[in-house]
Amino acid sequence: MEPISLAPHTIDALVARLGRWSAGRGPLYLLLAARLRRLIDEGALPPGAALPPDRRLAAALAVGRTTVVAAYDTLRQEGRLVRRQGSGTRVARAALAPERPRVTETSNPLFLHLLETPDDVILLSCAAPSQPPPELAEAYRSLVLPDADLGYHPAGLGALRTAVAARYEARGVPTGPERILVTTGAQQGLSLLTRLLLAPGDGVLVEAPTYPGALDLFREAAAVPLPVAVGPDGVDVAEAVRVMERHRPALAYVVPRFQNPTGTVLPPLACRRLVEAANALGVPLVDDEVLADLAFDGGATPGGPHAGVPSAAYGEVISVGSLSKVVWGGLRIGWVRGPAPLIARLARLKALHDLGSDLPSQLAAIRLLDDFAPVLAARTAAVRAGHDHLRAELARWLPSWSCAPTTGGQTLWVRLPHGDGVSFAQLALRHGVAVLPGATADALGGSLRHLRLHFLAPPEVLTEAVRRLAAAWAEYAPGPDPERAALHAIVV
Repeated sequence: MEPISLAPHTIDALVARLGRWSAGRGPLYLLLAARLRRLIDEGALPPGAALPPDRRLAAALAVGRTTVVAAYDTLRQEGRLVRRQGSGTRVARAALAPERPRVTETSNPLFLHLLETPDDVILLSCAAPSQPPPELAEAYRSLVLPDADLGYHPAGLGALRTAVAARYEARGVPTGPERILVTTGAQQGLSLLTRLLLAPGDGVLVEAPTYPGALDLFREAAAVPLPVAVGPDGVDVAEAVRVMERHRPALAYVVPRFQNPTGTVLPPLACRRLVEAANALGVPLVDDEVLADLAFDGGATPGGPHAGVPSAAYGEVISVGSLSKVVWGGLRIGWVRGPAPLIARLARLKALHDLGSDLPSQLAAIRLLDDFAPVLAARTAAVRAGHDHLRAELARWLPSWSCAPTTGGQTLWVRLPHGDGVSFAQLALRHGVAVLPGATADALGGSLRHLRLHFLAPPEVLTEAVRRLAAAWAEYAPGPDPERAALHAIVV
């Protein structure tokens, strides 16, 4: 397990790695001690590592100082921690099992919540449809597996690559199947692009805030984030151009349509300017299109800001898409659209990792894309209803919270009137709701008072989630306003 950096300003990294530490039975100090014990035994907290002071960790976890003191003392009695006046609390030198090879892994709450044992916690942290549509089950029932086929297709089944290419053609972007790579979800597409295009120390332009899973990948590559703030109309394009001119990053990663997590949409003229500037400066521009289809109005307004014109219509763009948000997260089908030479290189890299994505899933995807309109219409109707319901429940139970409505996507970007998202998220967990703190998504070190909440759960689940959040908020007593977070503390 990758060691956690525990400098005083990186406390968020430890809090994120603790995960749902308080969700079990028993006193809080024993639950906290148990999770710290596991981190020590697995090597995430290496021998000699300094743990945060009692009061700072208590504030970050939204618990009393006595809870942290008791947890530390429990581990001290076990010989796992050493506590000395003036030198603080450290992991004991003999506490770790024989050293194992270092591996790189996520400490992002977005993913860690999925790794926890299922419990009564409502997950408003990881956004995906709660169940597959009936069309997916029907697609699997009607599968006919190919004859005389090894089943290995690193670039993807030809028929699926053709079907995805046809979607771009229908939106006015000439695309042949040779420009499409089928991936095991969009996350693998981003991972392959990161491995191919980024080297340690390379700069990568990112929005602030942005999709935390992308920040995870850039951190794994030891790249240097170059964050640009997102406003009401998406990323600040003028600043993005200045960053590209000044730093010539190896990659620029943006979510122009229903931006994750803010839900904003980059206007067409601004999008054109961004694409043209990136092309002129030779900066590969990656457009994360995973949420692009989820327009509440169906994307039918001709020429309007939500008309669904892809950024690739304005120039050379590497597009990453997926069926996970429209169909189901369990259908691990995504794709990358880009220049044919790049796609060929990505296919060779993908062959190194998995020899190709699951064949039955690709066959099911072909069936779905053959008549995709009803599936998309049902999903967009559901997300719009969820958006309206969640905003209504927040206004009813938590009127002091603020969140702007969105025109598509799957999340609300909520601002708390006081306190910080990291410590409140800890209290919310103890009330049975997992939310994503805004700092996790912001490489500028901002968004500390924000939360990302998805609205994909059934109405009754969203209502119960907000009721639990309101109960947590009634108990919440934040400490002093948090300082601006350190960059490497949040890119985790």
